[in-house]
Amino acid sequence: MDILWILWTIPAVIAVEETLMDSTTATAELGWTVYPVSGSSDNSWEEVSGYDENMNTIRTYQVCNVFDNNQNNWVRTKYIRRRGAQRIHVEMKFSVRDCSSIPNVPGSCKETFNLYYYESDADTATRNSPAWMENPWIKVDTIAADESFSQVDLGGRVMKINTEVRSFDYNMIQYAFQDYGGCMSLIAVRVFYRKCPRIITNGALFQETLSGAESTSLVAARGVCIPNAEEVDVPIKLYCNGDGEWMVPIGRCMCKAGNEAVENGTVCRACPSGFFKPTQGDEACMQCPINSRTTSEGAINCVCRNGYYRTDSDPLQMPCTTVPSAPQTVISSVNETSVMLEWMPPRDSGGREDVVFNIICKSCGGGRGGCTRCGDNVQFLPRQLGLTETRVYISDLLAHTQYTFEVQAVNGVSDQSPYSPQYASVNITTNQAAPSTVSIMHQVSRTPDSITLSWSQPDQPNGVILDYELQYYEKDQPEINATAIRSPTNTVVIRNLKPGSIYVFQVRARTVAGFGRYSGKLYFQTMTEEEYNTSIQEKLPLIIGSAAAGLVFLIAVVVIIIVCNRRGFDRADSEYTDKLQHYTSGHRMKIYIDPFTYEDPNEAVREFAKEIDISCVKIEQVIGAGEFGEVCSGNLKLPGKREMFVAIKTLKSGYTEKQRRDFLSEASIMGQFDHPNVIHLEGVVTKSSPVMIVTEFMENGSLDSFLRQNDGQFTVIQLVGMLRGIASGMKYLSDMNYVHRDLAARNILVNSNLVCKVSDFGLSRFLEDDTSDPTYTSALGGKIPIRWTAPEAIQYRKFTSASDVWSYGIVMWEVMSYGERPYWDMTNQDVINAIEQDYRLPPPMDCPSALHQLMLDCWQKDRNNRPKFSQIVNNLDKMIRNPNTLKAMTPLSSGVHLPLLDRSIPDFSSFSTVDEWLDAIKMGQYKDNFANADFSTFDVVSQMTMDDILRVGVTLAGHQKKILNSVQMMRAQMNQITSVEV
Repeated sequence: MDILWILWTIPAVIAVEETLMDSTTATAELGWTVYPVSGSSDNSWEEVSGYDENMNTIRTYQVCNVFDNNQNNWVRTKYIRRRGAQRIHVEMKFSVRDCSSIPNVPGSCKETFNLYYYESDADTATRNSPAWMENPWIKVDTIAADESFSQVDLGGRVMKINTEVRSFDYNMIQYAFQDYGGCMSLIAVRVFYRKCPRIITNGALFQETLSGAESTSLVAARGVCIPNAEEVDVPIKLYCNGDGEWMVPIGRCMCKAGNEAVENGTVCRACPSGFFKPTQGDEACMQCPINSRTTSEGAINCVCRNGYYRTDSDPLQMPCTTVPSAPQTVISSVNETSVMLEWMPPRDSGGREDVVFNIICKSCGGGRGGCTRCGDNVQFLPRQLGLTETRVYISDLLAHTQYTFEVQAVNGVSDQSPYSPQYASVNITTNQAAPSTVSIMHQVSRTPDSITLSWSQPDQPNGVILDYELQYYEKDQPEINATAIRSPTNTVVIRNLKPGSIYVFQVRARTVAGFGRYSGKLYFQTMTEEEYNTSIQEKLPLIIGSAAAGLVFLIAVVVIIIVCNRRGFDRADSEYTDKLQHYTSGHRMKIYIDPFTYEDPNEAVREFAKEIDISCVKIEQVIGAGEFGEVCSGNLKLPGKREMFVAIKTLKSGYTEKQRRDFLSEASIMGQFDHPNVIHLEGVVTKSSPVMIVTEFMENGSLDSFLRQNDGQFTVIQLVGMLRGIASGMKYLSDMNYVHRDLAARNILVNSNLVCKVSDFGLSRFLEDDTSDPTYTSALGGKIPIRWTAPEAIQYRKFTSASDVWSYGIVMWEVMSYGERPYWDMTNQDVINAIEQDYRLPPPMDCPSALHQLMLDCWQKDRNNRPKFSQIVNNLDKMIRNPNTLKAMTPLSSGVHLPLLDRSIPDFSSFSTVDEWLDAIKMGQYKDNFANADFSTFDVVSQMTMDDILRVGVTLAGHQKKILNSVQMMRAQMNQITSVEV
């Protein structure tokens, strides 16, 4: 008799059975013990030779004493050792004679037999011990045949073999079979146990494991990663059940980078030469892309061949590329002191699509020997470096001067090449030209009927200045009535003016080539008679104090004072005149220059940021942490200027040269901007340690946290004013061709006058870098603030001013919701999917419909349909001028029909108490007020009116509106639920 041990794994793996005893393998007599002893009675089991179903000779036990009553015939196996098995199985093959087929059979004839077991730690059995009775033997079951035989032929009985299996969870045992009146043959007995086999699955090796004692037992087995694999999820487990089957896999191992799974995942093989695999996983090794190779087996990347390169942002599957060839066929078209250059793209782009062009300008005139780089006065449109189009317009050149222009072709890997970029050059000579525009004009003095003005010579006279022409007219008169006067010098006195009147002035220079363009318009005001008389009276004490010097001297002084006031020595400009002195037209918009296009980024810092001596900066306290170091507040005292409160960003010690360059790049960007709604750079400290960036100080910090701290405290007009300031700053940046990429309320700073200023210009270049901030999430190989980013920027990396407009719409929503997180607790992937399905954020509570419509315009899927920042500023100006347009509110959805993204007002049914509801709408400070006024159930709260809210003690208008709107939503939800139930 045997016990079978079975091993089961993941489906398709056959369980392992270990045999403890099998009667069919015996080559001699089995020698089992029978009772009564064979020969002492005719009723005993008898061991005979027989045949199995395959006609193989086997030893069997049979008995057939059906005509005697009270049969009690036993046969006992030899002692069977368990070998550590927890669960043992007995398989019995037997045949039984049909009692009805036996002539004159008595009623005591049976067609069944009993199976017993006896458990013992040692082989101590004898012929009389244990006793032949149910106790100490334990009955397992009565075994019945599925089929019995009845036919008899000349060769003997025609048997029908039955097979039955029984299972146990006992130690070393013996089995006994009891016949109590049947005619049967015990053909074969097999005792075995089962175990789960050795298996490799999910990248891990699991050794043979014995099944548990019970049929429902699960035995845990720990797996070990196969060579060159590593754990993905731990612990790595399989469970072996009672039938020897593996089940419930937990965790897995995956092939390491540089290795691929083969042989049905049972082996992690190193990538062969010429193949690579960059990451852990089940993927197969990939062949090295063009122009690259591996240096050994098991490579995680392919090294570019000599002369070929790959950028940090290029995927490893991308072929290595090289630098482009020179541009082709440069054509120049000269117009006075301007030139249009056009060229054909390079014949060979180096295998890349990011080819751009740089223009190197060299002046070869002036008798200085060789050619020198052009000065900063030369203008390039659209820009000098990083051109994507094959043309550039160059202006403000010197007249009658020879220039050489080199058109360089560069791409993403040009900076890795040890050689200078390939270029094509063209030589041109400028023509005769009129002088450039006069850029500076100021007032020297004024009287009630005259104004004395002076101006600087044009930056580019383009010849000898013959004279200047000044035109002027009263501010309220049409320009056609302007009066023109000529002056051989750059100073003129304009007489016969009206007292206390504002005049508009413009000036232009003339050479032999003709007049240049008029300067921008300037506004100056003559003195009133009262102002003039007051200025004389202020000087009378000086006149009286000099009386001791003599009457003659007094008269001289009086005469001098009067004459000087008339002729220009009075330089005391009125405050009103100072405010009027500004340009309104005639200035070319400055274009932003990316500091990373400089061959030496430090040159960009020197050009755009003023160096500050470390002795002028005093750090007071640390107020935060930035990307590269600490953010502090402190004071800046520059020579000749008053001390000012400033913010100071410091670069942490131990920095690399790249970190220093990236840190200062923000200053190179910020230093190009000058706008009241863009953070102002005071300067940098680069020649001392620590390296610093010094900016104006914004007392109220970031806009999102400021709004959250002051929830409900501002009027709609105040909020729109903040939005108008942000839009104005972004219009300025957009006009300079600067794309922010990370416009969000957290990157807007607020000063003590609630003026909002755009900040954080450094991060927009480093969105590709790894960062621990979960706001910046991986998408298409880079880090992107998903919730604020336009869909085309997420999907295709298309960052433009239009994508900044999308981000501005999100900022509008943040402002009107007082710093709520866009899309609430949705995952970034859910946000992407929702936007793709044309879902948009709903209006925040109390948001005017005109503002929400402007948000929706900013969120147009087609970026060409989004408004420009100039249009946004105009729309907000109209709203501020006409506040009635801000009174119409967007209706709130209610009840079970809330749209997918309408989570601005929570569903009250998700809360169990009024306190939880108040916390959810951020009004938890009024819990005690509600409880003391007996507003403690939703039924009572849903009936509250404005008078009730005032009675509870809510005095802030913003909080009153928020609670009232939430109550109205609760009432609508309750009505909706009631109607559904009815």
